[in-house]
Amino acid sequence: MTLATLQIGMEWFTEFPGGLNRVYAHLLAEFSKQGVTALGLVAGSPDVERMSGGTARAFAEPSAPLLTRMRAVRRMALPWLRAHGDDALIVSHFAMNAFPLLDQVPRHPFVVHFQGPWGEESRAEGGSAASVTAKEFVERRVYRHAGAAIVLSHSFGEILARRFRVSPERIHVIPGGVDVPRFAQTPSREHCRLELGWPSDRPIVLCVRRLVHRTGLDSLIAAADDVRRRVPEALILIGGTGPLADVLQRWITAHDLGRTVRMLGHLPDELLPLAYRAADVTVVPSLALEGFGLSAVESLAAGTPCVVTPVGGLVEIVRPLAPQLISQSTHPSDIADVLASVLLGERRLPSALDCACYARAHFDWPVIATRVRAVYEQATH
Repeated sequence: MTLATLQIGMEWFTEFPGGLNRVYAHLLAEFSKQGVTALGLVAGSPDVERMSGGTARAFAEPSAPLLTRMRAVRRMALPWLRAHGDDALIVSHFAMNAFPLLDQVPRHPFVVHFQGPWGEESRAEGGSAASVTAKEFVERRVYRHAGAAIVLSHSFGEILARRFRVSPERIHVIPGGVDVPRFAQTPSREHCRLELGWPSDRPIVLCVRRLVHRTGLDSLIAAADDVRRRVPEALILIGGTGPLADVLQRWITAHDLGRTVRMLGHLPDELLPLAYRAADVTVVPSLALEGFGLSAVESLAAGTPCVVTPVGGLVEIVRPLAPQLISQSTHPSDIADVLASVLLGERRLPSALDCACYARAHFDWPVIATRVRAVYEQATH
């Protein structure tokens, strides 16, 4: 059976890196191999169609006024929906961009990918009350219309049911995916460090995160002081960009942590497999609203164990493989305790092979896309 799906995303990954956009792009690519006809619509430049290999098109620039973007989504979506008939499935990956098409839902099956509470995330980053209220209004309207909702973790499923009153019967837990072969086919740790120019004689902890409050980078930097007392040669590398970059760098300098913590800035996508493999261990120190934790799975796919805080979907990723790598809390002292004991060999680590095999069995894109397609098929019947 061939499914026709209109996939409403946020932006195209190569223009706007981020977990949601990465998952969206990979899902479209995998669907092209599984008999799913998919037109992706995102905010972006005219180059999106070329960069996506024709699987996605940009309906407007992200900086265009809101009403312009809403009209543009409808202008591109409606002819496609008419051409593919009433069985064509509308799929939302980002509530705001799907909002203009809600009047089409009575005529078409509708599935939502819930990748996080947009309004609540905005509140956590200091968004205005008016902005948060508007975002939550859009979310409620979109999620209420969904015939089925796909969430990244049981944690996010609970948020969708509790905050947005979506019936649990309509919620399906399917984690995000990762291109496991791409991350698994990396050279030795020593070779990766040489390629990246990283020291070969120091234990390295890598953290790849967006530099915002909820991702816990301030807690990680605070933990670094405890880590260096127990493991003086430890090096914590933080890759990523975001509004807190200058604040975090000032904190590192003020606490004389320059030898222990280094900010790498943006890590190009093509270097991520090397970076994950080069580290002895990675860490995801999230404080809140972590529905999945893509960097944790990417690290495991590269064969590198990952330390996580007990937040949301991170626990669901790591617990079946290595529960000893989940910190007791998000407090810096608890994060430091796990990291230091790992680097000192006091806490058992799964092998590189165990990490990669676990990622392949549970998070490889063919596995995830097959599960997603099953939900789509159910929604069209």
